[in-house]
Amino acid sequence: MQDVREWARGLPELLRRHRDPVVVQTLRSSAAATIAYVVALRLSPEPAPLTAPLTALLVVQVTLYATLTNGFRRVNAVVAGVLVAIAFSQLVGLTWWSLALLIVASLGVGHLVRVDEYIPEVAISAMLVLGVTTISSTAWARIVETLIGAVVGMGCNLLLPPPVWVDEAGESIEGLARRVRQLMLRMGEEASEPTPWRQAAERLHEARRLDHAIVDVDAALRQAEDSLRLNPRVREGLLHRVVLRTGLDTLEICTVVLRVLARTFTDLAKAREPEPLFAPDTGAAVEQLLSQIADAVVSFAVLVTTSISESAESAEARLSAELHTAAGTRDKLAELLRDEIRHDDRNWQLLGAVLTEVNRLIDEMNTEHRTRRLLEELDRVSGEQRVRRPRLTWLRERIGVPERLRRNRAGGAARSR
Repeated sequence: MQDVREWARGLPELLRRHRDPVVVQTLRSSAAATIAYVVALRLSPEPAPLTAPLTALLVVQVTLYATLTNGFRRVNAVVAGVLVAIAFSQLVGLTWWSLALLIVASLGVGHLVRVDEYIPEVAISAMLVLGVTTISSTAWARIVETLIGAVVGMGCNLLLPPPVWVDEAGESIEGLARRVRQLMLRMGEEASEPTPWRQAAERLHEARRLDHAIVDVDAALRQAEDSLRLNPRVREGLLHRVVLRTGLDTLEICTVVLRVLARTFTDLAKAREPEPLFAPDTGAAVEQLLSQIADAVVSFAVLVTTSISESAESAEARLSAELHTAAGTRDKLAELLRDEIRHDDRNWQLLGAVLTEVNRLIDEMNTEHRTRRLLEELDRVSGEQRVRRPRLTWLRERIGVPERLRRNRAGGAARSR
C-alpha cells in the first residue's frame, strides 16, 4: 500500500516529464534508431548495419515541421557523405592522408549539393562510413541503410506526430507576465517612500534583465510555432501561431515601457533625494495604479494562452474590468500630478513622463487594440504565404477554410481566447 501511495504521488511528475522536450526527443530518437536497425538487419547484407540508425538519428526532430524542412537536407548530406566514402573505400584505405582528403572532398561536395548548415554532416557521415566500409564489395550496402534510416526517421514523425508545445510556450509567457507583475508591485511600493536613487536604479536593472527572459520565451514560442506547422492534429495552426506571437509582442512592448518607467523613477529619485518620489497622495495613487496594471498584465497573458473558449471569455472579462479600473485610477493620478506640478514644477517633465508611460501600458493591453493588431498580423502572414506558395494557398482555399471565414475566426479568437 505504501508503494502504491508513493507511485500515486510521483504520477503527476511522471506525466509532466513525458512531455519534456529532452525526454520526448530522446525516446523518439531511440525508437527511430532501433526500428531502423531492425529493418536494416533484414534488408542489408551487412552484419551490423549501423548507418541506418545513424541516419535515423540525424533525421528525427522534435517537431514535424523541422523534420520535413530539415530532413531532406540532412538526407542529402548523409547520402553525399556516403557516396564520397564509397568512392574513397574503393580507391584507398583509411590512413591519415586519405582522411584529410576525405574531409576536404566532403566539405566541397557539401557546398555543391547545397545542404546549408548541414555541410559538416557530409564529412561526418563520410568518416563514419569509411571507418566501417573498407571492403568494396559491401560498400554499396551503406546506401540502402541510409535510405532505410531516412524512411524510418520520416515515418516516425508522419505516423506518430510529435506533441504540440503550445502549453509549454503558454507557461513561459505567463511566467514572463508574473515577473513583470512582481517588478511593478515593488516599484509601486517604493513610489510613496523615500527611495535612494541607487535602489531605484536596481529596479531599472531588473527591468533590463527582463530582456533575457523574453529571449527564453521567444525560443519556447518558436518551438511551439514549429510544432503547429504541418501538424495533422492541429486545426487553424496559423491562427494559433499569430495569437501567441502577437501576445508575446505585446508583453515585450510592456517590458520596454516598464523599463522606461523605471528609468523615469530613477531620474526622479536622483532629483528629489532624500525626499519621496511623489507626494503622499500621489504616491498612493501610483502604487494602486501599478498594482492594477500588474494584475492586468497577468490576465492578458492568461487570455492569450487560454484555448478553451469559456475560460477565455472569463479571462477577457477580468482583463477588461481591470483595465477599466486602472483607467479610472490613471485619471485620478493625472489630477494629483497636475496639482503637484502646480505647486512645484521643478520636475514636471518626469512627472508627465510617468503619466504617459502608465497610459501606454493600459493602451497596449486594450482588447480593441489587440483585435486590430491580431487581424493585421494575420493579414501580413497570409499575404507572405500567398507570395511564397501561391499554389499551396490556392489549394488551401479550395479545400480548406476561405480567407474571409478565417478572418472572422481570428476576430472571434481575439475577443474570446
